[in-house]
Amino acid sequence: MTPVPTPASPQPSIDAPAAAPAARPSPVRLSERAVAEVKKIQANKQIPADYGLRVGVKGGGCSGMSYVLGFDKKREHDLAFDEQGVTVYMDRRQGLYLLGTTVDYHDGLDARGFVFENPNATQTCGCGSSFAA
Repeated sequence: MTPVPTPASPQPSIDAPAAAPAARPSPVRLSERAVAEVKKIQANKQIPADYGLRVGVKGGGCSGMSYVLGFDKKREHDLAFDEQGVTVYMDRRQGLYLLGTTVDYHDGLDARGFVFENPNATQTCGCGSSFAA
């Protein structure tokens, strides 16, 4: 009796591209106005390409915590997200305070600057730059 050949299992190709990692949804959203202003600042101030927009919190302010917004390099505990072409860095330990937050930009007579809309804030100060969660 002759053995019946079994089909060989396909071997993965060394040249085959690796599957892209699944995109993780960002805990912080940037409005279209905020994205436009961030890109404008990046161009005008010639921010290096390896810098991203850091969104975070720190202790202080009249309500207990203050928001952090600025350009920075990626750090050890950071998560990185793409928001409409803007790289956003956030320390993973601060996600609890920022989950669901939207950063907007206002350019009007009554207000000008970045504004944080945080659903986790249980109390905010009058100027909107600090909060309690």
